Amino acid sequence: MRCYLHAFLLCMVFTFFSLLYVFNQLASTLEDRDEWDLKEQRGSDRSSHDTGNLLRKLPGLAGHRDREEGLDRERSGTAVKEHSDERSHLAVVACGPRLEETLTMLKSAVLFSKKPLNFYIFAEDDLHDSFRNALDSWPRMVQTKFNFTIYSITFPRENAKEWKKLFKPCASQRLFLPVGLESSSMHMTCNSDTPVLIKIPLSYLQLILKEVDSLLYVDTDILFLQPVEDIWAILTQFNASHLAAMAPEHEEPRIGWYNRFARHPYYGKTGINSGVMLMNMTRLREKFFKNDMTTVALKWEEILMPLLQKYKLNITWGDQDLLNIIFHQNPESLYVFPCQWNYRPDHCIYGSNCQQADQEGVFILHGNRGVYHDDKQPAFRAVYEAIQKYPFGENMMTSLLQPLEASLQTTTHTYCGRASHLFTKRLKQSIMSAQQDVTQRG
Repeated sequence: MRCYLHAFLLCMVFTFFSLLYVFNQLASTLEDRDEWDLKEQRGSDRSSHDTGNLLRKLPGLAGHRDREEGLDRERSGTAVKEHSDERSHLAVVACGPRLEETLTMLKSAVLFSKKPLNFYIFAEDDLHDSFRNALDSWPRMVQTKFNFTIYSITFPRENAKEWKKLFKPCASQRLFLPVGLESSSMHMTCNSDTPVLIKIPLSYLQLILKEVDSLLYVDTDILFLQPVEDIWAILTQFNASHLAAMAPEHEEPRIGWYNRFARHPYYGKTGINSGVMLMNMTRLREKFFKNDMTTVALKWEEILMPLLQKYKLNITWGDQDLLNIIFHQNPESLYVFPCQWNYRPDHCIYGSNCQQADQEGVFILHGNRGVYHDDKQPAFRAVYEAIQKYPFGENMMTSLLQPLEASLQTTTHTYCGRASHLFTKRLKQSIMSAQQDVTQRG
């Protein structure tokens, strides 16, 4: 009996200190936000030079800081304000040899966006240091435009291997962004330059994810040709039932994959592509989804594994197929945005078939099937290499756009090369706007 009593008392003490820790983090969050707002209000009285101080908050766990070694970020009076309603939240999952491709995607997001960004990078543990070192090496004035957090890849413990091998390595991680998972570790730095692995219990990881109301997920092979806040604004077009937004997989049914080959349900006439996906995380967590497995509607975290078990022998594109099945059963929950927000080789390989891009240009380029790294679609590769090689701080007209236009002239032997003026149409406007913004701030 005495042993049971001792065990009970130990549990009570542990629970007390756990609750004390949580309340302490919440209090720290409120204090940090108040201090941040105060810094913004004082910004107009500060000089515009870079103070060399950079503050990186860890989203959802604001008591910790990604770098606190005296690098405290301060804004000038003309810099963008960092209110939460102005910040776009961008998530990406990177495994294997995707480091440079992911960094180029993040670079494109930073180059043209005028409003601040939060990056959530889910990566294999051996990539964490490389990501941090690369992003910390960017010029200080560039770093003032974004915060970033690096997370370990995590899947449900009982089916981790099955989820990780689904389609491409780690790609199905995006399915678990709306819900908390028990993480083996979370990689961040605290009070030093030395990386620290910190064990975070399930409840704390869920708290981190619940801090993010909405999220833009993109594949690593995405390039932004205009500000991220422009696609983020699509969230304001959601009606009461919408909880996610994606582009169609194909515009032309005659070359569509899902309508010709799929052995499972899919959304609409030609399916949807999940390479660019806006999510209202709050609504995703709260909704009960209709399904073809039971008459009972299931929550997001309840529906994923049964769907995989039912369709795993019939799906080809992994997590994207599961999303198609879910929104086939729940079409009222999906907002479909036009193809220029997710422009792929399929939109030009047999001639142009994205009408919106023909009219307004390409907004987001998606170089799927590895076209940034081979010679199959040289126009796509030219855009990727132009952004990758552009030196921060140089004139974007002369050091990015003009070299790109010259490279694209050599790709006109391909259908996509003949449509490459669509790649630079909106890009040119974005560069002009960004240059004008720099001039005004200078």
